[in-house]
Amino acid sequence: MSSPKFPKIPVSFHGELKKRISEYFKQKGKATTGNFKLYFKAILLISAFLFVYTHLVFFTPSPLWAILECVLLGCLIAAIGFNVMHDGAHGSFSRYKWVNSAASNFANFLGASQHMWKTKHNVIHHTYTNIHGIDDDIEARPLLRLCDEQKHYKIHQYQHFYFWAAYSLLYIWWVFVSDYKKYFTLRIGETPLRKMTLKEHFFFWFYKLAHVFLFVAIPIYTIGFVPWVIGFFSMALVAGFVLSIVFQLAHTVEHTHFPMPNDATGKMEDEWAIHQLKTTANFATRNKLVSWLVGGLNFQVEHHLFPKISHVHYPAISKIIKKACQEYGIQYIEYRRVRYAVASHVSFLRQMGKNESR
Repeated sequence: MSSPKFPKIPVSFHGELKKRISEYFKQKGKATTGNFKLYFKAILLISAFLFVYTHLVFFTPSPLWAILECVLLGCLIAAIGFNVMHDGAHGSFSRYKWVNSAASNFANFLGASQHMWKTKHNVIHHTYTNIHGIDDDIEARPLLRLCDEQKHYKIHQYQHFYFWAAYSLLYIWWVFVSDYKKYFTLRIGETPLRKMTLKEHFFFWFYKLAHVFLFVAIPIYTIGFVPWVIGFFSMALVAGFVLSIVFQLAHTVEHTHFPMPNDATGKMEDEWAIHQLKTTANFATRNKLVSWLVGGLNFQVEHHLFPKISHVHYPAISKIIKKACQEYGIQYIEYRRVRYAVASHVSFLRQMGKNESR
C-alpha cells in the first residue's frame, strides 16, 4: 500500500490551531520545550531506576521483596519512556538538540532501538494514525484484531478477555524480536526503511549488546539464572502492559475512527489535523497524578496535533484546542476517568472480536 495523501486546504483548521497556540506561547513568554519541573522529574525517575536496579542486582533482597522491586522497575521503565525518552525523541524535552538526543537515548539502554522507534512512531504513526496497512501501532495480528480491515480469526471473539496478557508481551517482543525484524527486513510493516548508515548499524548493535550485558549477563552472574528469569519476566511483563495500555487508550476506543484512503485517488477525506482528532482520544486529563506518571500522554490529542511541544504544556493548550473544536463543530474525544477509557477499550475489543464491522 502506497502512502495516502491528505488534502491541502488553503485555510486549514490546523493552520488556525497553530496560530492560536503560537499566540499563547508568545503572550506567556514561554518556550515550547520542557522546563524545570520536567527536568526534576527526569532526574527523579532515572535516579529511582538506578537505585532499584543496583539494589536488585548487587544487594539482592529476599525473594518476595525482590519481585516487588522488579515490578517497580518495570513501572519505572515505562515512566522513563513516557516522560524522558518520548519528549526527547520528539525534540520537545529541551531547546538543545544534544539534550534531546541524550533523553531519547534512554530507549537504547532500556533495549529498544531509538532509530527504529523514531521512524515507526514519529514518522509513520504520527502521520498515518489508525490507517490500516501503514500504522504499525494497530498491527497486532494474529493475537488481536484492532480494525475492521484486519482479518478475523475465531480467537478474536475472546480478545477482550486475554488482551492484558498480549499487552504484557510488548516489551519482550519489542526488544528481542520486533527491532531485529525491522533491522533485517528494512521494513516497518509494509513501509520500507531507508538504508542505514554505517554509524547507525554500529549503534544498533552496540546498544543491543549493552542491554543484554546490563539486563541479562550481569544479573545472571550475580544472582543466578532462575532468579534472573523470574525477576526479568516480572519486570518485562509489567513494563509491556503499562506501555501498551496507555497507547491503546489513546487510539483504540469506541469513539475513535480508522479512516482509509479513497481507492481510486489514494487521498484521505479529511485534512491531517481533522484526521488526528478523529483517530485520537484523551483520558483522565484532570487527574494530575496520571498526567505526571504517563508524561502527559493522556493528553494524546494535544500530543498528536503538536508533537514538538513538551507535554508539560498540554493542560494549558488543551483549553485552546478544545475551544477551537467547539467553534468549528469538530468532535474532541475525551474520557474523564481512566476506568471509562479502559471500559471503552474493552468494549471496542469485544466489537472487533465479532466477525462483522462496527
